[in-house]
Amino acid sequence: MIPKSHPRYKSLMMREKLVEALDKGILAKAGLIAHGRGETFDYLIGEKTTDIALESIKAAAAMLVLAKNPIISVNGNTIALAIDEVVQLAKELNGKIEVNLFYRTKEREEAIKREFYKKFGEDIKFKKIEIHGIDDANYQIPNLDSLRGRISKEFFNADVVLVPLEDGDRTEALVKMGKKVIAIDLNPLSRTAQKATITIVDELTRTLPLLIKYVKEFKKTDKERLIKIIKEYDNKKNLKKMLLYINERLKKLGDDENFAI
Repeated sequence: MIPKSHPRYKSLMMREKLVEALDKGILAKAGLIAHGRGETFDYLIGEKTTDIALESIKAAAAMLVLAKNPIISVNGNTIALAIDEVVQLAKELNGKIEVNLFYRTKEREEAIKREFYKKFGEDIKFKKIEIHGIDDANYQIPNLDSLRGRISKEFFNADVVLVPLEDGDRTEALVKMGKKVIAIDLNPLSRTAQKATITIVDELTRTLPLLIKYVKEFKKTDKERLIKIIKEYDNKKNLKKMLLYINERLKKLGDDENFAI
């Protein structure tokens, strides 16, 4: 039992969720390593949503609202940590969720399917959300030979894809297909971050509630304003600002005589 007074309570609870998902067969073992890597970068940005990330979140929300056929592409880590928020965001859009796995097995597909039906069976039954990429992953992304390239026919019609966690080779392939990719990735140096159309350098469970908030707000906003938000956004400049922010933060910590590792 982890007491809420523990200074690392939230972080430890997320780890517990990942272990639980591993036991259920939802998560691949490599997902634990990936989470630890992301957590390292969260330390560097101060474990908070920066103004730089908020700029990306607003641009992403505008792009999702303007999209004709957006789709949320989720892996095991995303399902383990934020399945409720993913479904909530999907409902605010067109309800489409795609399951995409690098370590794809029939057993893992079935475990993920059970999790969605267990929690959101009624929403699936009444078409409030659609789950693709398990029973209908019969197509392949061009020039992507891994199992991550397997997609549903529905996915080909998507114009905007939200990729909640690192997925570099697939992000690059999707952009080459002409799709706009919104990535949530704590590592601003990753190929995912560098190749995406919009990169949100922030932690998943902090980002999604904010993304939902702005999607709700922007659905009531003039289209011209949303187009302006996207036009004024520059992903390369945003990533550069984030790297400079990390650099300056580390300098300040290094100069702080009371700081101890």
